[in-house]
Amino acid sequence: MNWKSTAAATALALLASTSLASADGVLNIFNWGNYTSPDMIKKFEQQYNVKVTITDYDSNDTALAKVRQGGTGFDIAVPSQNYLPIWIQEGLVQEVDPSKMENFKNVAKEWADPPFDPGRKYSVPWAWGTVGVVVNTDVYKGDINTWGIIFNTPDELKGKVNVVPEMSDVMAAALHYVGGKQCDGDKALLKKARDVLVAAKPNWIAMEYNTIEKMGAGDFKATSDWNGSALRQRLAHPQIHYGYPKEGVVVWSDNVVVLKEAKNIDNAKLFLNFLMDPQNAAMNSAFHRYANGISGSDKYMPDDMKGAPEVVVPDEVMKTAEYSRTCPPDVQELYTKIWTELQK
Repeated sequence: MNWKSTAAATALALLASTSLASADGVLNIFNWGNYTSPDMIKKFEQQYNVKVTITDYDSNDTALAKVRQGGTGFDIAVPSQNYLPIWIQEGLVQEVDPSKMENFKNVAKEWADPPFDPGRKYSVPWAWGTVGVVVNTDVYKGDINTWGIIFNTPDELKGKVNVVPEMSDVMAAALHYVGGKQCDGDKALLKKARDVLVAAKPNWIAMEYNTIEKMGAGDFKATSDWNGSALRQRLAHPQIHYGYPKEGVVVWSDNVVVLKEAKNIDNAKLFLNFLMDPQNAAMNSAFHRYANGISGSDKYMPDDMKGAPEVVVPDEVMKTAEYSRTCPPDVQELYTKIWTELQK
């Protein structure tokens, strides 16, 4: 049987298993920028005769605000795990039972029943990783495994540091630096974190998401960042390295959901099942450069990701890492006050 007939048979089997009437039409995806493999999308389009459009966003807050407004025309979005419970509680997503889909068997055990979506009623894994620091080691020769790069910036890096402005990541990092934990509502610790942030800001050159281009161009010499972004940077510029801060690391994941207002629900379900195929997950990882939470995908990964220090988290880091979670509303309110002050 040739590839096309195999794909057709697979599509028919999936349609039958999910009671879908048609695999034609469109699918509108709302996702983080520079995060979706064009090759993976092309494969999905050809396999199911579905035209995919992708609209980018730059932060969890941007995505949440847009979807809350309604009338987006999007079928799918990719919120982070600490935001997903908010989407669920506010009725912004549909319960589509991915755990009953054919390819759910491929979801890694540690991601099959997560606290942010018990039983995987709403979401499937897209990517997972860590938050750390990225440093141009031609400029700075000291220890890069510390949040001190950001919060007690060495002289060589002053005025050359960027901070990715994802509030939950920055607040968790500041709290770890002063001896606290993610979502810590202790007011004494929060004051310490706030003071550290305010004192550190004059040593930063920017608070931007565009780290890959600007680290590569030399506009930034260090930045807080996500590990897949760090891998992209190192592959293009070997002097750029990723550090796992000894004060504390957060492990995060992004997850694909079907919006409540989705018009192309059948195609959205097809896409979720498609993503849980190991080859397709690896194709996506080869582009965005993060691990994907799908068992069996490792053998399809590009060689430069196998054993990459940005992707393979050291055991000693994982032992103490915190998994990203949704902070209580009162704590979130305190964080927002500090964050608003920091923006001034």
